[in-house]
Amino acid sequence: MTIDILTIFPEFFTEVFDFGIIRRAKLAHIVEINIHDLRDFASDKHRMVDDRPFGGGDGMVLQAQPIFAAIENLIGTCERENYPDGTKVILLSPQGRVFKQSVAKEFADELKHIILICGRYEGVDERVNDALVSEEISIGDYVLSGGEPAAIVLVEAITRLLPNALGSETSAENDSFSDALLDCPHYTRPADFRGMRVPEVLLNGNHAEIEKWRKEKALEKTQKIRKDLLKGVDSE
Repeated sequence: MTIDILTIFPEFFTEVFDFGIIRRAKLAHIVEINIHDLRDFASDKHRMVDDRPFGGGDGMVLQAQPIFAAIENLIGTCERENYPDGTKVILLSPQGRVFKQSVAKEFADELKHIILICGRYEGVDERVNDALVSEEISIGDYVLSGGEPAAIVLVEAITRLLPNALGSETSAENDSFSDALLDCPHYTRPADFRGMRVPEVLLNGNHAEIEKWRKEKALEKTQKIRKDLLKGVDSE
C-alpha cells in the first residue's frame, strides 16, 4: 500500500513513522509512506496556500489550487471518477465519518493507494470536497488544530492490518474492537507480584478453558466500560 500525506507542516512527521510496526512494514515494502509539503504545489512565488474566506469571518481557509495540483501530480487526474481502482483521497475533518477499527480494516482490505489531506485553519475550500475528496474521515467528535495527528492515527491503524505487517497472523484479530468487544486482560511473569496473582486458568495449559475465560473477560470489560459496543452483539 502507498500512503501519501499532504500537509503544510511536513516537519510534523519527522521520524514519527520510523518506529515499531510501521518502520518494519516500511522496510519490508508492505507500506510506502510519503510526506508532501502542500506549499510545493502553490502557483505563486510566495508559496501561498491559504486565504481569507469569501463572506468574511475569522481565520483562513486552505486554497483549492495547491490541493488540486498535488492530487493531479500524485494520481494524474483531478477527476474523481477517473481515480485508479483501489485509490481514495481522504480529507481529515471533524465533520467526516468516524474512524473505527472496522473502517481501518475496510481500508486495509480494499485500498492500494490512500492520499490524506491534512486540513488546517478554518478548513479547506469546499471545491476540494466537491471535486477531489472520496471521503471525509474524523478520528473523533472534537476539534484539532490540523489533520496531522489524525493522519498518524490512520497510518498506524491501517498499516498494522496489512498482510504480514504484524509478527503474528492472529495479533490483529485479537485486538480490541476487532469483534466489537474490548480486549481481555493480559498478564506476564511473575505469576505472583506483591500478592497479586495471575488467574489460575491462565497457568493450567488448558487452551479451551483459557479461550473461554478470555472471551468472558472481554465481554465483562466491555459491559463495564463501553456498553454501547454491545448493541447487536450475541453475548453467549
